[in-house]
Amino acid sequence: MSWLGFDDAWVLWLLPLALLPLVAPAGTPLPNGWLRYAPRDRASTLVGWALRGATTLALAALLFALAGPHRPEYHVERVGQGAEIVLLLDRSRSMDQGFAPGRALPAGISPKSPQALDHYFSQAPARLRESKGLVARRLLAEFTAQRPDDRFALVAFSTLPMRVLDFTAKREVIQAAIEAGNVGRGLSETNIGRALEVALEMFEGRPYNGSRIVMLVSDGGDRMDPDTREALSKMARRQRVSIYWLYLRSANSPGLTLAEGDSGAAAESVPEILLHDFFNSLQTPYRAYEASDSRALERAIEDVNRQEKLPITYDELVPRRELAPWAHALALAAVLLLLAARSLEIRRWA
Repeated sequence: MSWLGFDDAWVLWLLPLALLPLVAPAGTPLPNGWLRYAPRDRASTLVGWALRGATTLALAALLFALAGPHRPEYHVERVGQGAEIVLLLDRSRSMDQGFAPGRALPAGISPKSPQALDHYFSQAPARLRESKGLVARRLLAEFTAQRPDDRFALVAFSTLPMRVLDFTAKREVIQAAIEAGNVGRGLSETNIGRALEVALEMFEGRPYNGSRIVMLVSDGGDRMDPDTREALSKMARRQRVSIYWLYLRSANSPGLTLAEGDSGAAAESVPEILLHDFFNSLQTPYRAYEASDSRALERAIEDVNRQEKLPITYDELVPRRELAPWAHALALAAVLLLLAARSLEIRRWA
């Protein structure tokens, strides 16, 4: 690895010109008496050479700065506690609605009546009126800020997935990517199967350095065809990925488990239960968290934060560092010294 690089290295060939002040004649002499028998003034000689040296230093520093010196970027291998996490964030229109109030709506309120639901949520506690997407992004932002050694990627999806951010540990970039989900409104449909494929593909070609996680944040499920299920199963095993599902329950959702008295046929018509059963069938670690309000979601994220703290090895890219400002500062200090000496110079004898 090169510790020093130049944008215009040819300028360095001009550095010998900085030696000219050492051989240049002194300034205009002052008329004086015959000083042959006067004692030698060593202090004046040292000051004279010091000023010549300052001039040489100023010229050399300016030429060095013109060459564009810099320290090139390089990689450093570090060991921390964390994981590689793909945040798979649902951006469908339903994520703009509030949380479910409980297992069942009060009598007289139909989940198929938007007017009744809007009226009910307007009277509900503030934590239920909050948008699920807004709460999820806020808590995910806090979650990522607490894990400095993790590498995060972000995929947002509704009808089609969109790779918002590749793996990075830069906190500002991660926070900005999560915040970008606040812009606009989502579509009415979701395709979780395709989104999972994109999330798992992000691990392709990456060395296995520690825990790998796909964190799905969604309020709905998906009916996937057999080919898609088989492809996802193979990818999850090959990439050795754990799946966490933060399920944000909507008002008209029965949840991830059947209530007593419900038949198996009823489960076949609920996309959330179908997706939950598919995740359970995978030969990879899987955990589901069902959150019916912002507090439950916060507890779920805290649980994930406690669990995934295994050792992880990762490469950190140290960015390029410009060295020209240091050369400019050195040249400025030398010039200021010369100006100070100039102001003290005697131009004629008193």
